[in-house]
Amino acid sequence: MARDTGFPRADVENDFLRARRGQVLARLAAWLRREPDDVNIMLPFHEVVEALGMQGERRLGLRTVRLDSIVGSVDRTRDFDRRFRPTSARVRERWERLALAQRRGEAVPPIELYRVGDLHFVQDGHHRVSVAHALGLEVIDAYVTEVVTRVPAHGIRHRGDLIVKDYRRLFLERVPLPGEARAAVLLARPWDYAELGEHVEAWGFRLMQDESTFLDRATIAARWFHEEYEPVVGLLRQADLVGDRTETEAYLWVAAERYRLIRTHRWDQDVIDALRARRPTAG
Repeated sequence: MARDTGFPRADVENDFLRARRGQVLARLAAWLRREPDDVNIMLPFHEVVEALGMQGERRLGLRTVRLDSIVGSVDRTRDFDRRFRPTSARVRERWERLALAQRRGEAVPPIELYRVGDLHFVQDGHHRVSVAHALGLEVIDAYVTEVVTRVPAHGIRHRGDLIVKDYRRLFLERVPLPGEARAAVLLARPWDYAELGEHVEAWGFRLMQDESTFLDRATIAARWFHEEYEPVVGLLRQADLVGDRTETEAYLWVAAERYRLIRTHRWDQDVIDALRARRPTAG
């Protein structure tokens, strides 16, 4: 909690300097731990929405929001870090003016936020969020607009996570899986989604050739999941070929190995035995 000496003007000056020191120390700690460069950078709203695919928005009105859920900004990503500590003295005058009003108990208007999943992004009120953090508050009042996206926002912690989300969104446009199937198909590396998309499209092409009929993307996606993916994943579980990967990662690996080894798109015990013999060892 921020100290109160009884001299508000001196207190807000100390509040700002303490926040600046915290920001510098956080950068130093991240460097010493060799963390990614984006670990202390706030998330840019437009990049997040573009990666997830915007479907619409709706106004939720006045809400009380936890400060630790506010992780980004619409247009002010350079003036504050991920914890809304000032990154320079450029914002000091306005920051201290707002901090002084807060310490004196004056009314502070609600901020304006966008909500994407459980994450919040500041449209108006960056200094007020920063001051609230510095004063040790846990919540803040805000007018909230919720943004609905094609891909859920969970799992986003750093800017680099947006690459995976962007590739996943593109994959789901190529392979429009239904709800439960969509949640089951998970990959950690972004480029694997592109490879899996090509694999599903090739599977759908062979299916249309076999049945001599045209099938739309949604039909191919659903049939691939139920007729190919689920049975194969079941076989992989029984053969203990999943390991510490996701089931989708295991499926993608063995699908590529199967074709490379024996040039076939069918599954049988001989295929499983050949794949088990080539199973990579942990190291």
